[in-house]
Formats: sequence, C-alpha cells, structure tokens
Amino acid sequence: MPDSPRPAVAPASPAIVLALPGTGSDAHFARRAFGSACAARDLPFLAVDPDPRRVIDSYRDALDAAARSGPILVAGISLGAAVALDWAAAHPDAVCGVVAALPAWTGADTTGCPAAASAAATAAQLRADGLETVLSRMRASSPAWLAEALTHSWTAQWPDLPSALEEAAAYAWPEPELLARVSAPVEIIGAIDDPVHPFAVAEHWTTLIPHATLHTITLDELGADPAILGTHGLNALLPRRVSTP
Repeated sequence: MPDSPRPAVAPASPAIVLALPGTGSDAHFARRAFGSACAARDLPFLAVDPDPRRVIDSYRDALDAAARSGPILVAGISLGAAVALDWAAAHPDAVCGVVAALPAWTGADTTGCPAAASAAATAAQLRADGLETVLSRMRASSPAWLAEALTHSWTAQWPDLPSALEEAAAYAWPEPELLARVSAPVEIIGAIDDPVHPFAVAEHWTTLIPHATLHTITLDELGADPAILGTHGLNALLPRRVSTP
C-alpha cells in the first residue's frame, strides 16, 4: 500500500529525539529501531528504559525532562506510541513530530484488544510459573528476533515485569477525540501481518490524526532490521513540520 499523501510543510529540527519502547520491551530495542536514523542526521537521541514499577509515569517524566531543552520529536512503539500521542496532544508547543509504530488499539475500552489480552495473560503466567518457564514457552512460539529481544528486556525487568505488563494491559489507549487534537505531524507505521497490532488500527489512526502519513511494513522486515522503523518514520518526518497560522 503506498504512503498516504500529505502537503509539504517547512523543515524542523528537534532538540532531541526520544524513543519510547512497547510493552515489555526496553531501550535496547528502541535504540536499534531509531538510533541509526538519528545518527545519520547527527541528532541527539535518547531511548528510554521503562521503570517496570511505573511504566507510564516513567515515560511521561522522560518526555517532560526532554522538552525542557526545546520542542522534541517522539518515536514510540506500540504502548510507547500511545503515550507519545497522549503527551503530544497535551503539549502541542513542546513536540515537533511523532513516529507512532505498531499502534494496537483506539479508546479506553480495551475489551478485545489483542495487546492488552496478551500482556495480562503473560503477567498471570509469570506470577504462576516464574520467569524461566515463561521465557521457554515464549521462545518456542516466537520468531527468533522477537524471542531474543524479549528475553533481553524481560530478564532486565524481572521481578517487576508482571506489574509492568498488568499496567500496560490496563492502559487506556487514546480516544478518537484525543487523536484528532494532535497538531504535530505524525508518521504511523503498521505491520500488515501483525495480529497483536492490527493494521486496521494504524489505518484508523491515520484517518483520525490531522497530519498523519501511513507506512506499511511486515513483521519479517521488522525482524530482519528493526531500523526500518527509523527509515520509514524519522526519515519521512524530519524534513517536515506543520506550520501554524
């Protein structure tokens, strides 16, 4: 599917690019996703490691701290994308763009949300069976690249990982009205074959956010090179910003 069109706008230079990982993930994967695109443009870059005892607040604290140096660009994956857009809607003057990769849901009612169900089920398994047993199951049922990434992040967040996953499962995803208030340009990246982050959600967000462009990838492409998120997202977003009247 071709990228959806967006009128040309003036260039922007963020004070820093801040990357927010997805549920159960960490700064290591976010760095692999966005670090090389930032390095190629000589941009300051920080990938945030979530505090598993207070995931959402740790992201918001990092956003607030980064914005003290000027308008920032936020690159979020899954849960990180949702928090990025929540924050962008509330701080329009502090953000010059958002990359929202692999959105999972729209709205506070997460009944039927595959990502929330997966996080809650994994948390229950971890509490019942422990980390090593659940890691073994995950490795047996996941692509090698995902198993490696989650082994790294889950081990680092243990023993607080179940609480982190439960917090993510209970998170209220952005409502349509909130997404419609995001004034910054947004690059949305959806995987057409990801059952946990349905591509229809990426399409829906693109229609709701005023200055959004949709990019399409596959999970195989993401697994082969996570930097595809930076290639599609940051490289498209950095030359642009939305001019205010």
